[in-house]
Amino acid sequence: MSRKLVAYFSASGVTAKAAKTLAEAAGADIYEIKPKVAYTGADLDWMNKKSRSSVEMNDPSSRPELADMAAGIDEYDVVFVGFPVWWYTAPSIIKTFLEAYDFGGKVVVPFATSGGSGLGKTSQTLQEVVPAASVREGKMMNGRLNAAELKQWADNF
Repeated sequence: MSRKLVAYFSASGVTAKAAKTLAEAAGADIYEIKPKVAYTGADLDWMNKKSRSSVEMNDPSSRPELADMAAGIDEYDVVFVGFPVWWYTAPSIIKTFLEAYDFGGKVVVPFATSGGSGLGKTSQTLQEVVPAASVREGKMMNGRLNAAELKQWADNF
């Protein structure tokens, strides 16, 4: 039986709820990916091209600093990585998280929440960030989540 971790970043609480439901259904541990400097409502204003999130997402080299390095990735075989979709992909802090640890030989499974867009090419992008891992196709987790269906899905990894 592989050891599983649900690591997630949530800006508004929606992804946190999905992550907790997934962790419970999968029998996985859970870890919150937190930025060193928390995002404010103004930071998340995607309509403002000068907001923090807009500036980060428009700069491919942007890597917001993590609040801690306590995920304990070495203990896990499978890491579900959750996030809200920003600009059709994972927020920059997800790249920071993936680059901060050794994911060699691990299975990475993205999951996301979004108000209207899908995962697009996120799995491909994340595979480029952690080439020594096996990044699988992810899952959108919007709306009401069925624990039995999530368990069945998570058991595939």
